[in-house]
Amino acid sequence: MLPEMNLEGRTAIVTGAGRGIGREIALVLAEAGANIVVASRTDTEIEDTAAAVRELGRDAIAIPTDVSSSSQVDALIEQALGYFGTVQILVNNAGQLLKIPVVPLPDGPIGPPRATRETNYRTTDEEWQGIMDANLNGVFYCCRAIASHMIEQRYGKIINIGSNNATQAFPLVAAYNASKAAVNMLTRVLALEWAPYNILVNAIGPGDYHTEMTTRSWTTPEGRKRHLDGIPLNREGTLRELGVLAAYLASPASDYMTGQTIYMDGGLTAK
Repeated sequence: MLPEMNLEGRTAIVTGAGRGIGREIALVLAEAGANIVVASRTDTEIEDTAAAVRELGRDAIAIPTDVSSSSQVDALIEQALGYFGTVQILVNNAGQLLKIPVVPLPDGPIGPPRATRETNYRTTDEEWQGIMDANLNGVFYCCRAIASHMIEQRYGKIINIGSNNATQAFPLVAAYNASKAAVNMLTRVLALEWAPYNILVNAIGPGDYHTEMTTRSWTTPEGRKRHLDGIPLNREGTLRELGVLAAYLASPASDYMTGQTIYMDGGLTAK
């Protein structure tokens, strides 16, 4: 391992770490030497991730957390600091995806197979707010809750998980795309605001990955072909590739990088 990528003696909080991208990031950070605070809404999933971290020889605690609740986020940070004493890395990965039209599209070209609801449907206030709470407000709450600690220690690495959807428009995902675009701007603002305290804030924009969140559209031959045809590299990205990128952003190797969003998407955003 390059010495600049060594995370021994550091602690990382990873939200949404029960499965998918968050779980893989937690495991790769542990491989690089970090202890892990595993956070998500589902107790059994985060306990499984914490156990996998311990098998790698690192310490881990699992803390059930709904990041859309600022009080639960505050409790997460308090418990993490109470157990480990210090936290150097925060990965904001928790999020939700909902594919529905803003208003009914009875004669539109977008059929129900591409949506999680019929196209004769109107997005409710609760659904819009739910996506914003999970994808945007949760990132804000976590950053705000850890900021005082990182400012006091004059060091921190914050990695926000965005999406290629932040820069590419697609139908049926208005709330999701808007929330991820806002995460990009929040990343840039916090990077400038906290740079004097040596807190580096960056984002990763994953592309079209096959995860539990997207599995519905990947599992049919037609759906898989549609996904791969849209990716210039014409292959699936691996979750480990995302994890290694997160480890780079969490490590001293990226100490001169802040306010950036790196897209790992097989070339999607190059089009």
